[in-house]
Formats: sequence, C-alpha cells, structure tokens
Amino acid sequence: MPAVEIPAGFLVVGTRGPDWRAWLDRLPRLTQELLAEWELAVDGGTAYGNCAIVLPVRTADGQRAVLKVQFPHWEAETEHLALRAWDGNGVVKLLRADPRRFAMLLERLEPRDLTGVDDREACEIVGSVLPRLNVAAGPQYRTLSGELKRWIEDFRALPASAPVPHRYVEQAISLAQDFVADPACDGRLIHTDLHYDNVLAGEREPWLVIDPKPLSGDPHYEIAPLLWNRWPEVVASGDIRFRVRSRFYTAIDAAGLDEDRARDWVIVRQMLNVLWTLKEAGTDESLPQDWLTRNIAVVKAIQD
Repeated sequence: MPAVEIPAGFLVVGTRGPDWRAWLDRLPRLTQELLAEWELAVDGGTAYGNCAIVLPVRTADGQRAVLKVQFPHWEAETEHLALRAWDGNGVVKLLRADPRRFAMLLERLEPRDLTGVDDREACEIVGSVLPRLNVAAGPQYRTLSGELKRWIEDFRALPASAPVPHRYVEQAISLAQDFVADPACDGRLIHTDLHYDNVLAGEREPWLVIDPKPLSGDPHYEIAPLLWNRWPEVVASGDIRFRVRSRFYTAIDAAGLDEDRARDWVIVRQMLNVLWTLKEAGTDESLPQDWLTRNIAVVKAIQD
C-alpha cells in the first residue's frame, strides 16, 4: 500500500506547538495503520480542515466512504457519540470509529456545500434540520453552562480600555449569567459550529450536516454562525441591519425557536468571538479589525 501523503497546506498546523508537530509526525503512519486495519482502499486525494485530514476511501465491499483523522482535542472527543446519537438523521452517517485515535469512517458526501446557495435559503435549510439534531443529550457531553462560567470570568478580565464597546461586554456578561442560572441552558445535543461550510450535499438527503463540536446545551445557541459567515454578501447588500436580521428570522422561523432567546445567544456568541480575538492578539496593532468590526456590527444589527 503506497504511503499516505499529508497535504502541504495542512503542514502549517505544526506551527501551533510541539503537540501538533508530534501528531503530524505520527499522522502518515497512523493513517496507514487505519487503512490496513479497516481494509480500506484510497479512492482520491486527501482533503483537510482546521484540525483534521479527510481521505476518500472504499471499504472492502466497495462502499464509498471517507476516513477522518483528527488532532486529539476535547471538541472532537465526543463527535463520534453525537453522530451515533443522530444516526444519520439529517447528519453524515458514522460507519466506524476509533475514539482513542480520533479516527472515524463516515459516509462519503459531495463536495458541494451551502456557500453556493442563496444565504437566506441556506438559513432555512439549516433551521429546518435543527429540530432533528437537538435530541436529549446524555451526561457524556460537556455542558454549555459549564463552558459559559469560564467565559464569564474571561469577560470580566477584559480591561475597560479594550478596543470594544464596554456596554456590549457588560451586556454579554449579564446575559451569560442569566443563561447559567437557567436549567434550559443544558440538556439538548447541540452541534455548536453549524455554518454554511458544514452542510454538504448528499444522496440519502439533499443536505447533510457534518463536523459537530457537540455540547449538552440550548438549541438557540446554534444560530449565530449563520450571521457572521459569508459576511461580504451582507456588506454588499448595502443594508447590514436588514440582511443580518433577514438571516436571523429565516433561521429561527424554520427551527421554531424563540426570537428573544435566540437573539440573546447571538449577542453572547458574537462577543465571545471578540473576547477570544483580543485574548489571542498580542497588541492592538495586530488585531484583525475587520473581524472585530464584523462581530460588533452583528450585535448592533440584531438588536437596534
């Protein structure tokens, strides 16, 4: 069996630290072992995402599938459990998993995603699948309220001089505290990264969701990525407020979600994006101003 080549573009993840470099060193051998053990034949070129490679394969009986091998991290620990819980209901089907090696065999979907569909139609597609995803979550998942408690402390640590309207920071803290105290903050299985690139065309259904980062949480948490992605289209429309709100209402109507609760989660999530950006940046000069401006613009558009 020929050696598996890691795409050159993916090798940049080695700059993230020694753990990433060590994993990259092991990755060709690990992938080769999985192909042999699971009796898979390579059936195309290797693709990659932010922290995983995806290799098209065929099983011993000729079934088209993909082998996904991920960098070990907590967000991926329960992905296989969520996919088993959903069992292909609106989601890519899990065929086999090795949680210890962060590897999964998945049904093969088409490369076409929702970025090529009108954004409001795409929001309706995502909103329509949400009720199928938000099943009861078991105790094996981290809770959204638990994550939120950590984020609140990070918000509080932001200095008043941070380059972000402080009133929005205070609003995010207040809303987050209310959510932590609300039992409905946890309990349903949520994807947490449901945007246009993470819905692919399929054969069983026209569109199927991929790549969850599951939590036990609140379905209303899911809407925000639909607002901040495909941003150039929002700007090009000439009316940011209208386009953001149009996406928002299309998604929540299709999902049957509560408007006020979904809006509050959007505010918290956009401000979390700002928080994480400020924490990662070294100096004000290095800040990605366009990204900060985008998140603040969504906060303003969704409530003004």
